[in-house]
Amino acid sequence: MTGNPARLLRLATYASFAVALVLVTAKYLAWQQSGSVALLSSLLDSGLDAFASLLNLLAVRTALVPADSEHRFGHGKAEALAGLGQAVIIGGSALFLVAEAVQSLRQPQPPEHSTAGIAVMLFSVLLTAALVLFQRHVVRRTGSLAISADRLHYLSDLLTNLTVIAALLLASQPGLDWVDPVGALLVAMLIFKGAADILRQALNHLMDHELDEPERDRIRAAVLRHPEARALHDLRTRSSGNQTFIQFHLELDPEMSLRAAHRVSEEIIAELQALFPGAEIILRQDPAGVIEQRPPFAAS
Repeated sequence: MTGNPARLLRLATYASFAVALVLVTAKYLAWQQSGSVALLSSLLDSGLDAFASLLNLLAVRTALVPADSEHRFGHGKAEALAGLGQAVIIGGSALFLVAEAVQSLRQPQPPEHSTAGIAVMLFSVLLTAALVLFQRHVVRRTGSLAISADRLHYLSDLLTNLTVIAALLLASQPGLDWVDPVGALLVAMLIFKGAADILRQALNHLMDHELDEPERDRIRAAVLRHPEARALHDLRTRSSGNQTFIQFHLELDPEMSLRAAHRVSEEIIAELQALFPGAEIILRQDPAGVIEQRPPFAAS
């Protein structure tokens, strides 16, 4: 990938890392004043986001390296590897947070100086919302797994920050000391869910999961729109970072010349590349009506 999409990916990683560092600093100062467990949970989450954003920065830089003689399919899976690491680290942090919240439930203490904590969390909400909007734009333009995973982090952070604000407001009231650790437990649940989503996406990429069925339907429709395409079978698709790979068997008139078959194939490839820019497309030309042994999933 070159040009503007690559620049967007780099900008997204730099913006994410910078935002995470700013939030870590602000939340640390506020936590030192308040002692809030919920605020500590948000600080921990932002610290992990900073680490995850650094991983994403390195992964995107690697994924954008062009294919070479030793990596002929490119370096796109670096994004999935980074996502896998993020999921494991974030899941571990959620377990630590649960332990801290349970301990605080046993011996609840109201947070002090909650005004500073609330101010920091409101600042976090505004800054995080701006970053999420930018990441949404980048994901739409590039389809990047790394940026999508980072965006998922920060979407969870928006809910986390709102939960912390509620905990800081309520926990300072008499008899509501338990609200702060309960808020931390809710944050931990959000972190667990985010980690599970990232893990699933990363494994799908690493295991060469097929594209979604609507995308496969678009491929079939584009191929069969060509007037000389009889049918197709054994459609196989996968993604590696921002790169899409498509391969299938194209059934043509058995009496068609090799030159004509080549022309039809090139026209179909051009149509598919218009739908999936930058995709690598491999097709095999088969004479229609020939019976051959196929795996069960290769009917279409």
